[in-house]
Amino acid sequence: MKHINILAAILLFLISGQRVCAQTENGFKEIDVANNFGDNPFTFFTRPLLLMAGDSLQNNAMTIGWGAVGTLWGRDRNTMTVYVAEKRYTHSLMEKTKYYTVMMLDSHPEVLKYMGTHSGRDGDKTKALGLHVAYTKNGAPYYEEADAVYECELMYGAPFDPKGFRNSVPKDFYDHFGAGFHSMYIGEVTGAWSK
Repeated sequence: MKHINILAAILLFLISGQRVCAQTENGFKEIDVANNFGDNPFTFFTRPLLLMAGDSLQNNAMTIGWGAVGTLWGRDRNTMTVYVAEKRYTHSLMEKTKYYTVMMLDSHPEVLKYMGTHSGRDGDKTKALGLHVAYTKNGAPYYEEADAVYECELMYGAPFDPKGFRNSVPKDFYDHFGAGFHSMYIGEVTGAWSK
């Protein structure tokens, strides 16, 4: 059975031309998020992270600073929630995708800065930075240069509704924010790898 799985992975690689994330590929080792998540979930999103969505034909990454890690709907797996403004290039990819990745790139602060100040509409950010895209077994794109990768299967996505604002904080924020309302995307963590 093991030989059949290896053969299937090789055939998938040859047919698709994609790199598929394995337990130790590209220096990554699989981690159990439920038992070995080394970060405080309350501070995980206080540092810049990358969100990547799309497929082998079209993908894009952007720096994010908003999110949440937790549990939802009685599932055994953890969830990772991210927020993307409607005018961001990545928003259209999140609307079409089934899987997305959240990446830590603490060892590459220049990538985080560039991704946060340039749009994928204006050029290929991956190429400009000399990064290498690989894909999980579910086809979610990620960077080989990442320090950690969290793959999420999208379970819910919807834009914020101003009728739901309960105090002045969100209203004041969006009165001065030109990229439109954020959409909330909740994903179930289906894989996690770190170096």
